[in-house]
Amino acid sequence: SLNAVLRNPSPRKMVREDKATWKTNYFMRLIQYMDEFPKMFLVGVDNVGSKQMQQIRQSLRGRAEILMGKNTMIRKAIRGHLENNPALEKLIPHIKGNVGFVFTKEELTDVRDLILANKVAAPAKAGAIAPLDVFVPKGNTGLGPEKTSFFQALAIPTKIARGTIEILNDVHLIKKSEKVGASESTLLNMLKISPFSYGLVIQQVYESGACFSPDVLDITSEDILSRFVEGIVNVASVSLEIGYPTVASVPHSIINGFKNIAAVAVETEITFPQVEQLKAFLENPEAFASLAPAADAAAAAAPAEEAKEEKKEEEEEEESDDDMGFGLFD
Repeated sequence: SLNAVLRNPSPRKMVREDKATWKTNYFMRLIQYMDEFPKMFLVGVDNVGSKQMQQIRQSLRGRAEILMGKNTMIRKAIRGHLENNPALEKLIPHIKGNVGFVFTKEELTDVRDLILANKVAAPAKAGAIAPLDVFVPKGNTGLGPEKTSFFQALAIPTKIARGTIEILNDVHLIKKSEKVGASESTLLNMLKISPFSYGLVIQQVYESGACFSPDVLDITSEDILSRFVEGIVNVASVSLEIGYPTVASVPHSIINGFKNIAAVAVETEITFPQVEQLKAFLENPEAFASLAPAADAAAAAAPAEEAKEEKKEEEEEEESDDDMGFGLFD
């Protein structure tokens, strides 16, 4: 009957309605976070399991919020909110692969450090893309001679020492960005080596409308000052070379101009107050040489004169105390 249908709607219809409600709630939550939090990280979540994600959420609790979602839903939510926040469009080109967001109001470097601290060592699984170069160190493996074939298959030089296999040299087993082979994976597991570490990978940083690489967070005030000074030097050099005056080059131009005028004045009868002493020195260097010892003697005599004055003052104070007619404890 109709009443029975209304009381017991089809499971398919319930799932569709629940999914639609979930999408609506997700859009609202994502937009709320983007409006509420001025800072966010766009993070890659490849190879991060649910247990590890739970640990990351716990470590960030009270300091940041994590929100995952399908890329199509994220793009749709952002595009629908561009009228209110056009700067969010800068994020859209970076939303690819398995990604999510970490929203925060804290210092970006502090939250970044918490994210990076939650990496977990992982074995090299066959077929996985190596995120780094993997080396097997030389030395005793603790494995018996029956395992020699595994090393021979990978052309790893070994010898038997005290009943166990010993690797003779460090071996570059897996290169970065290459697929991990079954033999390499088996050998690393036998050696109990977990060469990889997985966690959230920060791909982009967003702060108050600006979207930038996470490397920017490592730039210090000293780096900025150094780059600024380097830029001024470069501008001054180019300006001087092409004869185009700028704020950076004018002091150098003035100094160079004075040097040129002084050189002309020295070679001619032209003179002016700033160059008179220079001309006098060039005409009679001995006269100035005699001033150097006198200046040194005056500098050395000054401390001695001060010491003499202090001693004289102390003697006068002692004489005045004697004239009082009584001592300290009389």
